[in-house]
Amino acid sequence: MPEARYKRVMLKLSGEALRGGHSYGIDTPTLNKIAVQIKKVIALGVGVAITVGGGNILRGSKAEADGMDRVTADYAGMLATVINALSLQDVLERHGVETRTQSALEIRQVAEPYIRRRAIRHLEKGRVVIFAGGTGNPYMTADTAAALRAIEIGAEVLLMTKNGVDGIYTADPHKDPKAKKIDRITHLQVLNKRLEIMDTTALTLCLDNNLPIIVFDLKEKDGMQQVVLGKAIGTLVSSEG
Repeated sequence: MPEARYKRVMLKLSGEALRGGHSYGIDTPTLNKIAVQIKKVIALGVGVAITVGGGNILRGSKAEADGMDRVTADYAGMLATVINALSLQDVLERHGVETRTQSALEIRQVAEPYIRRRAIRHLEKGRVVIFAGGTGNPYMTADTAAALRAIEIGAEVLLMTKNGVDGIYTADPHKDPKAKKIDRITHLQVLNKRLEIMDTTALTLCLDNNLPIIVFDLKEKDGMQQVVLGKAIGTLVSSEG
């Protein structure tokens, strides 16, 4: 069994990553593929925490643009992340991976409340912990929740998945054919160049707490496993670059 480079990781899954090729909702075959990758990483002895977004169901900023009150829209978006978390939990458990969902919004009938020490204990017992409900506060994105929870639970790296993109580029590779992939970069350079890998609050949290970020494509064969083993795929964002 190869030795993992990281012993505890935070995986940030966007809502868009869960919808597969559809424009809305949750794609079960995609969830199954994600579950298989996570199960392989767990088998390496790595503690896996996951933070999910809700953009495949409702995105707060889009709802606000359509006329909804911003705070109400953000809370609705947080509830969308709970739906995604429960769906992912169900698939993981059908693959034999013991999983717990913790929500920043209290919904005790379906998820544990977020308690840091309990989350760490679950990870120590080899369970996957899925964080839903964002930070529990409006005006905060799921990216910020992922960075915050990663720091709180002592994750060694934040893994960011991008739909159809295998790292950070100098421009949007879907729009600019001349865009070049960046292999290594610093947090400050990402901020200064305004590369939109996550919101600035989340990126600043990672910078201030020296938390490295790896941006990669989850669709790549065994992509998550390769990252955890220390293979040079995707883009590494760190203090040293």
